[in-house]
Amino acid sequence: MQKITTFLWYDHQAEEAARFYTSVFPDSRITEITRYGATGPGAAGSVMTVTFELHGQQYTALNGGPLFPFTEAVSLQVECADQQEVDELWERLTADGGQESACGWLKDRYGLSWQITPRVLNELIADPDREKADRVMAAMLQMRKIEIQPLLDAARG
Repeated sequence: MQKITTFLWYDHQAEEAARFYTSVFPDSRITEITRYGATGPGAAGSVMTVTFELHGQQYTALNGGPLFPFTEAVSLQVECADQQEVDELWERLTADGGQESACGWLKDRYGLSWQITPRVLNELIADPDREKADRVMAAMLQMRKIEIQPLLDAARG
């Protein structure tokens, strides 16, 4: 059992969001749906929480109402193996009302922020050659969706 679980507060779309996320990421599933009882605060029988897993990581989504919307102060980072994975996730997560942001960040249609990050970016930015790492960082700061080839070009100088 996972000791710490990310808990996500939605207005009323917890189940819809969980179904969307589990369709985007392979090896993912909804594990439990709980419903409000007669004492509320939601309508009796309506979805209260949805517990789901993305790649074995557990999350809980709550239908808590509009009081606390998501902000960019919290995001979910996905480390991608290659450009194809970056492109696929970027397209799926920005579809139907999602929004692109800068430097590999986006908001999905529910307002949750994601960082779609190719593994090579983290490796290049951590390179002990600080001039190389700075060139890569400068290239990345010009991007919305991260493109691997320009990062590699920047690393070569």
